[in-house]
Amino acid sequence: MIRTHQSNQHSEPLDTHQKALEVNLDPRRYGTFAEIGAGQEVVRWFFRVGGGAGTIAKSMSAYDMKVSDAIYGRASRYVCRERLQAMLDYEHTLNLDRLREVRGETTAFFTFADTVSARNYHGTNACHGWMGIKFQAHPQDEDSQIIIHVRMLDDEAALQQEALGIVGVNLVHGAFALHHEPELLVAALLDGLSTSRIEIDMIEFSGIAFRHVDNRLMSLKLVELGLSGAAMFAASGEVLQPSEFFYRKAILVERGSFRPVCNVNLDMLESAREQFSKHPNVVGKEIVSVMELTMNNLKAAGEINLSDFLARADVMATCGMPVLISDYFQYYRLAAYLSRYTKEKIAITMGAGSLRELFDEQYYTGLQGGILESFGRMFKNGLQVYCYPMLDSESGELTTCENLNIDPQLRQLFGYLCDRGGIIDVQNYDPACLQVRSRDVLQKIKSGDPEWELMVPESVAEVIKRKCYFDYQPADDFEHAVR
Repeated sequence: MIRTHQSNQHSEPLDTHQKALEVNLDPRRYGTFAEIGAGQEVVRWFFRVGGGAGTIAKSMSAYDMKVSDAIYGRASRYVCRERLQAMLDYEHTLNLDRLREVRGETTAFFTFADTVSARNYHGTNACHGWMGIKFQAHPQDEDSQIIIHVRMLDDEAALQQEALGIVGVNLVHGAFALHHEPELLVAALLDGLSTSRIEIDMIEFSGIAFRHVDNRLMSLKLVELGLSGAAMFAASGEVLQPSEFFYRKAILVERGSFRPVCNVNLDMLESAREQFSKHPNVVGKEIVSVMELTMNNLKAAGEINLSDFLARADVMATCGMPVLISDYFQYYRLAAYLSRYTKEKIAITMGAGSLRELFDEQYYTGLQGGILESFGRMFKNGLQVYCYPMLDSESGELTTCENLNIDPQLRQLFGYLCDRGGIIDVQNYDPACLQVRSRDVLQKIKSGDPEWELMVPESVAEVIKRKCYFDYQPADDFEHAVR
């Protein structure tokens, strides 16, 4: 039987050899390994440690594209989620059809699959892959599934293959030993590895064993644990893989706390998008708008409050927005991350107050070249910043790029970036939104002031009231609490 002592935080994690052996020695586990692209790195562990005959029904690698198409059907690409899912479905169904009557009462069947592009001879390809396992947690159980996307960071193909083998064993063992504790399963994926070798930027749990799992929380966990610098999910809650979502698209990002999403947040995004869409290099191309939450923001009060995170995710979802969770507090790191996935234009929209902070040199002391190095990295691929004006509620003064209070030593740098089109004022904003601030909305929600409902989109107000987010109390309950 597979031990679950990894759930004890004081226990040493099992090494790869021990994990593979435990799976082999569990008489319930029996299934297929199907691997395309980087050799049979995962199944090799299960053969190597001994006892594999009791675990491995079949091992195969369909390297030839025509052979792969003949077995699994044609796919748009060979290293993609579509291909992985076809492999999992086909091989798992085959096992059940062939073996369920003979040993179904005592066997929990599984299929592990991966499709991977490791470093080619010239070192010119993207080194990444899809891995997944479809399995029965118990004999005769309904199916469950885990899918991950990995980026391989080693410089040599042999090292990439070694890392793939290890993370694959971690996934198989985790599916069997830790399916009831998915957070621990996520943490165990890099046992025996480091984030300098493998990045996992997407994970999705589905099926009966994970019916209570919220994949948005699992995406957050990837970033929190450092398995990836960023993760994404759609408004529907569906996990997104960044390289596929951003592929060949122009990107517009708004960073914020979104506690909650207010009218000003949407106006900032929509007005910037309108201007961005008119850029000569963007006209006629697909633009994706994204709301970004940083780990710095989520940890502002110490530990991450999961209920608060889900409340923010839900209000962003009601606005139809995909969400990017990132550990890229510095904007130049965010720019580098996005540039990895698209050659199209990238833009960031922010308020005048945030733009002023962008020119605060204290944030760049860790860079040898200081603020100049930061801006060199941030703007090197033609990134643009759209500045949304800020209204002083007392004086009525409007702050734009024209009168932004910048350190005198940096004014020439600021002027240069504005002159070359790197920083642009948002022109077509809604003046009514300028008086809306998230912190004021939050305070009005907590104090029972109904005026807050006019300061947020109607769909956001509805979900806050229905789910009592951000300390909202229905009028009757609030009056009772005051008494």
